[in-house]
Amino acid sequence: MTEEIIIAGFGGQGVLSMGKILAYSGIMQEQEVSWMPSYGPEMRGGTANVTVIVSDERISSPVLHFFDTAIILNQQSMDKFEKSVKAGGTLLYDPNGILKHPTRTDIQIYKIEGAKLASETGNTKVFNMIILGAYLKIKPIVKMENVIAGLKKSLPERYHKLIPQNEEAIKIGMNNIEKVK
Repeated sequence: MTEEIIIAGFGGQGVLSMGKILAYSGIMQEQEVSWMPSYGPEMRGGTANVTVIVSDERISSPVLHFFDTAIILNQQSMDKFEKSVKAGGTLLYDPNGILKHPTRTDIQIYKIEGAKLASETGNTKVFNMIILGAYLKIKPIVKMENVIAGLKKSLPERYHKLIPQNEEAIKIGMNNIEKVK
């Protein structure tokens, strides 16, 4: 099993940390992983994306042009990466701020109202964990206990008290995903 993923959105949406948690989760399962971030000079509001590869085999290169899954969190990323999903692949997106919804017919398309759900929890910082939960519902490539271990590894110890909130956000994402095509 090899899963090649692009996660793309604005800086500040937790794109890079979502990718890091997914990569750490793969490591906890003794899989080969690659985590390659890309972001502009802006701290918040600029575009950011991360390529994550989780595999049972050695990874020859972290550089990808086509992906099994694209997780899209803004219109610029939709415009750039929708066409990069392999035929038969998966596109997951949050429709908040998306004006031109995906139109491809050769891929599976799902949406998750992550921004809305995070707002309803009263903690918008769990947005990325809601998105991660939706992804893991579609493609359970890592076990939940490894996601929690990945959270512990990627979060500074002073934030470990927030792990239960993050775990709940993952469950919210898993329970609120909608298949579009």
